[in-house]
Amino acid sequence: MKDVAIALDHRPGALADLGETLGRAGISVEGGGVFAFDEAAVAHFLFAADAPTARVLAEAGFRVLAEREVVIVRLRQSEPGQLGKIARRMADAGVNIEVQYSDHDHQLILVVDDLERARAVAAAWTAGSGARHDGQG
Repeated sequence: MKDVAIALDHRPGALADLGETLGRAGISVEGGGVFAFDEAAVAHFLFAADAPTARVLAEAGFRVLAEREVVIVRLRQSEPGQLGKIARRMADAGVNIEVQYSDHDHQLILVVDDLERARAVAAAWTAGSGARHDGQG
């Protein structure tokens, strides 16, 4: 999977234009969101790794800011504090989380500054260290 960051005009219809462009190209959004501030808006959406998203959007006149691989982690939704725990593990490993959102399968999507370290943390989490219930996990 990959995260694609797209600059959007901060106006009614900008997201509709983006969604329609992706739909015409047969590209499905798997998660993400749009974040507006002041006069700017940035979308971060998750796509299949082989989707030609950046090319399709650029050809349609959208400004693609970045296309990056992601780290995907499953959290236990019923246990409060999971986000803090995984974020702390990433921080302790020296990983900066630059973007965080969920996909349509309720998985945590992370765009990070050190993919290799983040994947190691995620693998340890998935292998069971994130499943501890003793307050240390």
